[in-house]
Amino acid sequence: MNRELARLYPDAHCELDFTTPLELLVATILSAQCTDKRVNQVTPKLFARYDSAAGYASADREELEGLIRSTGFYRSKANSIIGLGQKLCDEHGGEVPGDLDALVRLPGVGRKTANVVLGNAFGVPGLTVDTHFGRLVRRFGWTTETDAVKVEHAVADLFPPKDWTLLSHRLIWHGRRICHSRRPACGACELAHWCPSFGEGPTDEETAAALVRNGPFS
Repeated sequence: MNRELARLYPDAHCELDFTTPLELLVATILSAQCTDKRVNQVTPKLFARYDSAAGYASADREELEGLIRSTGFYRSKANSIIGLGQKLCDEHGGEVPGDLDALVRLPGVGRKTANVVLGNAFGVPGLTVDTHFGRLVRRFGWTTETDAVKVEHAVADLFPPKDWTLLSHRLIWHGRRICHSRRPACGACELAHWCPSFGEGPTDEETAAALVRNGPFS
């Protein structure tokens, strides 16, 4: 299945725009309950205004909230971003650490966010278990677990670490484009032959293709 995903999505990558580990960390925090597209519309001004951990640590809360308001939950996200800036300055010399244990101790950072940063900013293999990832691995029969950490460990046992980061991107891309949560476009899915959940969505190719065209889906 991973081989077919690689064939279908040879250019799969992180869809958040960033140039530094700090930018990716902040963008990933903002992406909670928000689309990557919306985050990418917000971050150019944000990154131009705050280009360091110290900048976030000393940010004017009202100004920061105004810049990120459209991503939703902006007060909570502002708390996390200011807090992580302070902790990076206090404990890491203003730099984003490149290991999981240190990342998950930062405000607003869980395993999913940490693995996004590790895999895409540091080249450290990690599985990004978001809602798409979890949904697809259960539909594929790779695990029946629903807890994100248990899903991560179950899938990690099936694939070598070198595949983890790209596998995450491929699953997320397929989840966003074809294997939707409410109405998976089974008739347009090139993985249908291998999928034990084939038939949960429309199997008529024209109907499924229309669903893919007309989105968006969660």
